[in-house]
Amino acid sequence: MVSAEMKAMSLLYSVIPEMVAKPIAWGTYEEMEDTYFFIQKYHEMSEDIPDITDFPALVAEMHRRGVSPNGKFGLDQETFGGRNPQYFPVTDTWEECFVEGMRAIFAAELKTHGPDDELEYLTKTTLEKVAPRLLRPLETERRKLVPRLVHGDLWEGNASVDVNTGAPMIFDATPLYAHNEYELGPWLCPRLRFPSYIDEYTKHFAVSPPTEEFADRIELYCLRFDVHSSSLYPGNLRFRGICKDTMRKLIDRYGEGYEGYAARRATTGVPA
Repeated sequence: MVSAEMKAMSLLYSVIPEMVAKPIAWGTYEEMEDTYFFIQKYHEMSEDIPDITDFPALVAEMHRRGVSPNGKFGLDQETFGGRNPQYFPVTDTWEECFVEGMRAIFAAELKTHGPDDELEYLTKTTLEKVAPRLLRPLETERRKLVPRLVHGDLWEGNASVDVNTGAPMIFDATPLYAHNEYELGPWLCPRLRFPSYIDEYTKHFAVSPPTEEFADRIELYCLRFDVHSSSLYPGNLRFRGICKDTMRKLIDRYGEGYEGYAARRATTGVPA
């Protein structure tokens, strides 16, 4: 976990050092068994979240700069969200990367709370129907997505303000090369304080076409953070309930899958 944090924050620092504390070292304690350290340059943080006037613009700048060096999505290393490992495989398409990464996150949730027939049905339908329906059009119909570096867990607990400079700071990343809008998923969660940042972000980074599905894509990306949250809190089924509600809603809208969508467009003479 500690070595993964060093690699993660070093990657972000290489792209946007003005918003990341410089990573210095990680290692093993000499006299304490199974104890490890990770050191970054010291910054005194406030208890505030970054201001809407500059934070979304800086996040958009990170996405512009952080283009995947090999044109692939995902990351060739494991990261950790809390105690749980996360791995988004290196792939040619965003759809494949997202779906495979989500399978592991759903599996972690089931391990925490046990089996649930409805949840397993909703999960299967979401990954096999909804995700392809919402994500494949981003990379078809003569469209192309550029894989961009994202923090990967950018909620209010992982962002603050340097009290000496007033600059936004981000930390505790689970990065990958992704569709840049994936970053906005946790900003949608009503329990957090970031929802209004989404509109500001889109002033600095244009919404991907098809633009009319932007809000639903963000809801799909938000689902990833709710499922992960559920996996971290044994005995607390609140997040599982939120996930079920989200999946029911998305399945109601997009349960036809990409195949149904393509067939429907073909009847109107519009290529899919």
